[in-house]
Amino acid sequence: MGLLSEFKDFLYEYKVIPLAIAFIMGIASTALIKSLVDNIVMPIITLFVPGGAWKTATLEIGPIVLGWGAFLGELINFVIIAFVVFMIAKMVLKEEKVEKK
Repeated sequence: MGLLSEFKDFLYEYKVIPLAIAFIMGIASTALIKSLVDNIVMPIITLFVPGGAWKTATLEIGPIVLGWGAFLGELINFVIIAFVVFMIAKMVLKEEKVEKK
């Protein structure tokens, strides 16, 4: 068997192509969700942030300055992405019920 044929078998056996497609789709959906949070969700939250700039919102505790605005945006991104992944996994990976013998 030639090297090229072995490589092709490797790609099919370990499902590398579907994994690469899923990875690319994950990157694209992450960008989409980040845009949703930055351009739709966070402007609504801005109404409740003193000064109105959520990306630069900070909390000063003595000499310590915590940048909580940017963190909040990333936290919302994570929660939305995690929820979408959960829903997809729930639909795709339906487990069959195990019957008692």
